[in-house]
Amino acid sequence: MTAPAKPVRGLLAHGPFYLGFIGALGALTAWWLFGLLLSISSILVMVGVAFFLAAGLNPLVEWVMRRRIRDRRIGRGWAVVAVITLVIVVLALFIAAIAPIISEQIALITREAPGWLDQLQRNKQVQKWNADYELIEKAKEYIAGGEFTKSLFGGVLGFSLAVLSALGSTFVVIILTLYFLASLPTIKEALYRLAPASRRARVTDLGDRIVRGVGGYVSGAFLVSVCAAVSSLVFLLIVGLGEYAVALSFVVGVLALIPMVGSTIAMVIVSAIALTESWVTAVICLAFYLLYQQFENYVLYPQVMKKSVDVPGSITLIAALIGAALLGVMGALMAVPVAAAILLIVREVIVKRQDAS
Repeated sequence: MTAPAKPVRGLLAHGPFYLGFIGALGALTAWWLFGLLLSISSILVMVGVAFFLAAGLNPLVEWVMRRRIRDRRIGRGWAVVAVITLVIVVLALFIAAIAPIISEQIALITREAPGWLDQLQRNKQVQKWNADYELIEKAKEYIAGGEFTKSLFGGVLGFSLAVLSALGSTFVVIILTLYFLASLPTIKEALYRLAPASRRARVTDLGDRIVRGVGGYVSGAFLVSVCAAVSSLVFLLIVGLGEYAVALSFVVGVLALIPMVGSTIAMVIVSAIALTESWVTAVICLAFYLLYQQFENYVLYPQVMKKSVDVPGSITLIAALIGAALLGVMGALMAVPVAAAILLIVREVIVKRQDAS
């Protein structure tokens, strides 16, 4: 005698109409939540920017905290105030002294660009390409319409400077950065307490390593950027491109924040402008940036980042390209430590769990 069939429980006990209704309701709820997420995307970006700025400034805050005044250590609150004051003063000096020069040189490049295109028309190969595709005329219209400056300088800076250029957004980012800097230990402790007690020590270790890696990478990336900008400024003044030196050095420094590909893009931009002076100057620029690129990739970058991130070159390139496509230079800067954090979790958690099974 066969046993009676067990009653069907759960969703399968209902008819197809009920299942379809529940599925459609879940899809609409997910779509509604996705729309809400998109509506606050700019706020999430500002929070991300503030966190990375705080992580980048945190090593400096901890360095100040280790100093002593009359045999007493400096508290974290005073250290944060000192670091933020220093950053604001440096930014104010930069805006007052350098920003007007950059603006003037960008305007000069925009005015001179149509003349450079006329010089290119003397080349026979360029004449052939222009006859077939009207490249020069399209380029002139592009420059005259103002898109050249936006693409060269605004596009290079990406979404991050668009956020920081607005007064309200800048204020929010500064406040959030102050908050993250002042309460970073408290925030970490609160997040670690969400982990089970049996795993809390492991989570704390991984979390601290990730935060240190992010902070070291951000501060290291800005150091690499400053070195690229300063060396470019000195070089361009020597080779006779002084009238564009400040603006081009600024672009080189910003592009240096993009790992691996940023220096190549900067080399192409500077060499193309140098070609308008003479082909000898262009060759010298090309040689200099090729040499500096090797120095940056194999000497400077590894020395600065050796204690921050451990990411294979291919993953670094992919992460930087994805980050740059999403959020410009700031996205490229944030993408590499995020990739490093994911790799750390995979190595320390997933791989070790698989090995133990």
